[in-house]
Amino acid sequence: MNHVIVTGAAHGIGAAIAIAFARRGDLVTLVDRDEALIHHSAARIQDGGGLVGALLVIDLSLPDSAELVIEEAWQRAPVDVLVSAAGIYPSVDVLDLDAEVWDRVQSINTRAPMLLTAALARRAVQEGRSASIVNISSGAAARARPGGSAYSTSKAALEAATRAAALELAAHGIRVNAVAPGFIAVASELNPVTDEYARAVGQNPLGRPGTPEDVARAVLWIAGDDASWVTGETIRVDGGSGTGAWTLPRLGPSSPQHEGAHR
Repeated sequence: MNHVIVTGAAHGIGAAIAIAFARRGDLVTLVDRDEALIHHSAARIQDGGGLVGALLVIDLSLPDSAELVIEEAWQRAPVDVLVSAAGIYPSVDVLDLDAEVWDRVQSINTRAPMLLTAALARRAVQEGRSASIVNISSGAAARARPGGSAYSTSKAALEAATRAAALELAAHGIRVNAVAPGFIAVASELNPVTDEYARAVGQNPLGRPGTPEDVARAVLWIAGDDASWVTGETIRVDGGSGTGAWTLPRLGPSSPQHEGAHR
């Protein structure tokens, strides 16, 4: 049994990840700022016979939150896995962008996962233990959208930071990877998604909507022993939507006589 910390565990992808680890028999510590919903996630885990290590209600934008999370969780049991799934994605046009919005997005989406990584790594090295860390990125790291400049930047930076941490921490037996979901519709008052946006981006080559459980399965694999020789990687879980501009029409006829016509 591993002890797993999941941030953003109150709803959506984070909740699905926490539940998946619990169903596997792991002890799960839930972290989120939403007190009511985090208790709901804990109840779902416990109703299914899972084990909850702690419920930590905390705002991860606070500079000292990472150390507090690791310390509180470690008091229950040494931490084996950290999944940073907490994130915000406000829609703000560049013309309307200000320092407050920018800094809050970066602090939660990029700074918090890296400070949590550093805090866990320090404790694991001190105790002579290995660990596996998974950061939840996004397809937006490589593909911008209107109103998403702060979000896309935060996720691109998170993937770079994941590689940097993996490089430095490998010698200590600590793996650091990322999982980047495509569009997955998740109801949230903090991060509302319009029906128009969902229809526009919810298509993919595999032909079905993604679910939080799709992401959770990828996280369980890359965090576990089956991926013990994988570090510094970002796994795209997007139904193939990141493979290319698949919705564009063909450039020209596809019959053999037209092959080689364009040089």
